[in-house]
Amino acid sequence: MSLTDPTYDLITMGRSSIDLYANEVGAPFVDIKSFAAYVGGSPTNIAVGARRLGLKAAVLTAVGSDPVGEFILKFLAKEGVETKFIPVKSGARTSAVVLGIEPPDKFPLVYYRDNCADIQLGIDDALRTPLGDCRIFEFSGTGLSREPSRSATLFAAERARAAGATVVLDVDFRPDQWHDPRAFGVTVRNALPLVDIVLGTEDECKAVTIAQPSQVSVTHSQISGARVAGDLSSAVRAIQARGPRCVVVKRGERGASLFETGRPAQDVPGFPVEVYNVLGAGDAFAAGFIYGLVKGWDYRKAARMGNAGGAIVVTRHGCANFMALEREALDFVSERGGF
Repeated sequence: MSLTDPTYDLITMGRSSIDLYANEVGAPFVDIKSFAAYVGGSPTNIAVGARRLGLKAAVLTAVGSDPVGEFILKFLAKEGVETKFIPVKSGARTSAVVLGIEPPDKFPLVYYRDNCADIQLGIDDALRTPLGDCRIFEFSGTGLSREPSRSATLFAAERARAAGATVVLDVDFRPDQWHDPRAFGVTVRNALPLVDIVLGTEDECKAVTIAQPSQVSVTHSQISGARVAGDLSSAVRAIQARGPRCVVVKRGERGASLFETGRPAQDVPGFPVEVYNVLGAGDAFAAGFIYGLVKGWDYRKAARMGNAGGAIVVTRHGCANFMALEREALDFVSERGGF
């Protein structure tokens, strides 16, 4: 096998879930009356988004032996995302997330991840996945939150990188999935030598480098659930000192900022749209950015595609189920000033 012609453009690894989105947009969480059921989980969303953009994508997650797992597998198969590497973990349950939508700035979410299947991913599951047969391997920070997923994820990143794949980390900082914010920073910092490109919000990038938990303010009204004190430039330098050649800071409606080793930082403008629901915008960005990497684009052009994906999905109700198609995204960019 040669990475000039791999079987997969992208393999992602980490969490998956059934996402229950409130139908009553704008209603306080306590007044929600009904939900729409979609598929979610950052690496799973990214795989779906990449597939809709025409990439060959597979996801390494895990589901329980339950109807929720069947729901996720059926959706992924319908989308054309390879599912044959997804183990069913007996004795564990498929994850779930309940989400409210209160624009413009409240999107509360509640995770149900006690004994969840995807955190039971092990090294054997990684060995059964062709991590040496992809252009890009992407994993999320949440996959590092507990064992055995932590070791399996690091092992997978090692295998993919050794085979010549580009390794992408989506920071995906979810404070309530960690027993201590310091554990998040320590763990992710130790993973960085295996990573080529880091994707994260400003708060997430700072959270990677914090030493004191008092610097993190947790609030369930926000998507990432945290506000982090500190200086972004210092955080980026600290991240790059451990190996990644590029840090991409996702800035929502303001687009993205690129910090490439040895080059001046540059801002990549976003696309103004009327926001309906921002949940999943970062995953849509990642899918578009990875699309650009696979196409051989420079980081700026790839980030512009990522911005387009994010802008499209925030006008819709959910995430994975509403990712942009390739032609749709390309036309969106073309109609709004191009790359």
